[in-house]
Amino acid sequence: MTIVSNNNEETAPFWKTKSLDDMSTREWESLCDGCARCCLNKLEDWDTGEIVWTNVACTLLDGDSCRCVDYENRAATVPDCIQLTPGEVRTLTWLPPTCAYRLVREGLDLYWWHPLVSGESDTVHQAGISVRGKTVPEDGMELDQYEFHVVTWPGELPGGD
Repeated sequence: MTIVSNNNEETAPFWKTKSLDDMSTREWESLCDGCARCCLNKLEDWDTGEIVWTNVACTLLDGDSCRCVDYENRAATVPDCIQLTPGEVRTLTWLPPTCAYRLVREGLDLYWWHPLVSGESDTVHQAGISVRGKTVPEDGMELDQYEFHVVTWPGELPGGD
């Protein structure tokens, strides 16, 4: 006996069918849209725990590509760099609302400009989601100067979305 399937439905993408814990390394890494918002320095109020964003970019951030220039060894250069894991994603309160890791955690779909949806790595920049052209380098900047670079846009959704 031969069983024939007439299932013409497209297979749902992995981010809709898998939990963060169940993703392969390749799938996990592909969730990063390359916006680099997580590579911006943040300030925490010691009294309230409130996190505010700055436009001060990590020393390892390539401002044009919005990618880490030494991703594999970043913790050696930037000891406080947080490697995102499913556990971290569940506890971090500062992940941008556009972050695919956060969206999947919350059971939401990815935006149209995410490379996994658009098929193009540049749409994150075209949509104005990335930090390209919006940052200042941390190199040579004193920590007390960061407060002059506080911004709100990394924690906001872009207009029209």
